[in-house]
Amino acid sequence: MVEREIPQPAAGEVRIKVEACGICHSDAVVKAGQWPGLMFPRVPGHEVAGVIEEVGPGVTEWKKGERVGVGWHGGHCFVCESCRRGDFITCVNEQITGVTRDGGYAQYMIARHEAVASMPEGLDAEEAGPLLCAGITTFNALRHSGARMGDLVAVQGVGGLGHLGIQFAAKAGYRTVGIGRGSENAALAKKLGATEYIDSNATNAAQALRTMGGARVILATAPSAKAMAEVLGGLGVDGKLLVVGVPLDPVPVSAVELVLQRRDVKGWPSGTAVDSEDTLRFSVRTGVRPMIEKFPLKEVKKAYERMESGNAQFRVVLTL
Repeated sequence: MVEREIPQPAAGEVRIKVEACGICHSDAVVKAGQWPGLMFPRVPGHEVAGVIEEVGPGVTEWKKGERVGVGWHGGHCFVCESCRRGDFITCVNEQITGVTRDGGYAQYMIARHEAVASMPEGLDAEEAGPLLCAGITTFNALRHSGARMGDLVAVQGVGGLGHLGIQFAAKAGYRTVGIGRGSENAALAKKLGATEYIDSNATNAAQALRTMGGARVILATAPSAKAMAEVLGGLGVDGKLLVVGVPLDPVPVSAVELVLQRRDVKGWPSGTAVDSEDTLRFSVRTGVRPMIEKFPLKEVKKAYERMESGNAQFRVVLTL
């Protein structure tokens, strides 16, 4: 740990005293210096929950003492084409927490005022952190997927993203199916809200979904191009493969499978601060919570290694 001066907020910024910060696989990209245009030194962390300690000049919507969170979206320019249309998450000058500006692996962080989300009562900071990344990504993707209550929605992967995706899908009223490799996740998937579980090691997942009538949406959370390609055939007519887990390899897609059944393959980013607020409120109302392992900030190296091991159940969170 290196002692640093307490940062001061500039115009349009707030200083947050960090209470918890989730550790994400995206942080490994920062550590390795692989993000385009990344400049060091950089403090990672984009699953930040804390309390506002000071507001900068011109900030009127926040005040000292408010519980807040900051996710992937670190701010927008307000003037590009996307921003002028209100589509801030696709801002061409988007700032990214922990990537293009310092994040939450620290006692304090500075955030843009438009990137801050209000945190509701009834939610611990440690639980809120992962909801600001894995939570908002799966929640936001599902609510924009076009699926309606009662539709068959499959969640591919029962991990950091998937265990939240299953909960959100079930609480939203979808007929929820979990898909994983191996039988060991069956009980967990059903505990999280899935009505059925498909072990893709033991059966053809696409065929099993077609037997159920075909999925309206398959939320692809496990970052495996091969696994995504294998489940594509399980979509029904007008079904959508919605990608939120990002594999490094290209996803091989059959044009025939897309055309004959009018299927779609679509990606979805996380969301802005107001989407984070919707995610947090929905989670409080319905009882959706991440499964977490907690480490104090002074053990950040150990926590990071635990995340990298792939054995965490399921999100690693730094606490202060």
